[in-house]
Amino acid sequence: MTYERVWNPRQAWHASRVVKPSTESDRAREERNWLTVPDLVDVLGVGVGRIHRLLEDKHLLAARVDGVLKVPADFIAGDEPLSELRGTLFVLADAGFDDDEAMEWLLAPEDSLGTAPIDALRAGRKAEVRRVAQALG
Repeated sequence: MTYERVWNPRQAWHASRVVKPSTESDRAREERNWLTVPDLVDVLGVGVGRIHRLLEDKHLLAARVDGVLKVPADFIAGDEPLSELRGTLFVLADAGFDDDEAMEWLLAPEDSLGTAPIDALRAGRKAEVRRVAQALG
């Protein structure tokens, strides 16, 4: 197992760094292409306000990567958000996942699917992905 050093601002008063193990999901996350909000404006052809609305309404899910709000490029199909993503995000929320956990689950390989859930969604396996997500709750 490899380890990476991570700064934890909640423990900043300790003036030390927290070490956490690098997991398979971290590696899966690093291998993905990520889009910033300005990138999304270009790709989707909408304004910044609309991007934030898509995030609020769960059409897209974002994470902070290197301190910058980003969305995996796999969450975009053509010039719009992947239509299967929104319902899947609601299923994950119903199963008790927060946004960070949902992002991790979507991008990491899932044994029961044989691939990462986002890859299965893109391959048209929406019902299967949602059944697996429901079983997690």
